[in-house]
Amino acid sequence: MQCDMCGQDGFLFCTEVEGTRLDLCQNCSKFGKVLFSKRPVMKKESKKAKIVEKAPEPEIIELLVEDYANKIKSAREKLGLKQIEFAKRISEKESIVQNMETGKFQPPITLARKLERFLNIRLVEEIEEKPIAKDDAKPKDGPLTLGDFVKVRKKK
Repeated sequence: MQCDMCGQDGFLFCTEVEGTRLDLCQNCSKFGKVLFSKRPVMKKESKKAKIVEKAPEPEIIELLVEDYANKIKSAREKLGLKQIEFAKRISEKESIVQNMETGKFQPPITLARKLERFLNIRLVEEIEEKPIAKDDAKPKDGPLTLGDFVKVRKKK
């Protein structure tokens, strides 16, 4: 068991500090009134098989290519369609097609996929993002204690 104030392992005392009961080591128990000592609990080893944690799988993020406006316009022109005809074929407004081709409107991924199928071009790229390992997220010195948050003032 660890001291609630400094995090030290070992023999602990149940101590009342400013109206709060804490499990403190011998050094920290001098900041309050010791109520009783606590026996260390022996951990029993589990006979169950330990579960091996798998490494987290990378997340796939879909992003629109940078030159989507030029790709859409050139592919539409290759098919010989005017903007209004193209808009009707993909069931969208003409203003949306105009704004996409000028770069004023960035289509959502669903619309981009629809355009990819119709125009036979690539507008969406997939990027793998590796998740942060659990060990990187935890502090290296052990679990947080009250002492990490509170500055203890010594009485004169």
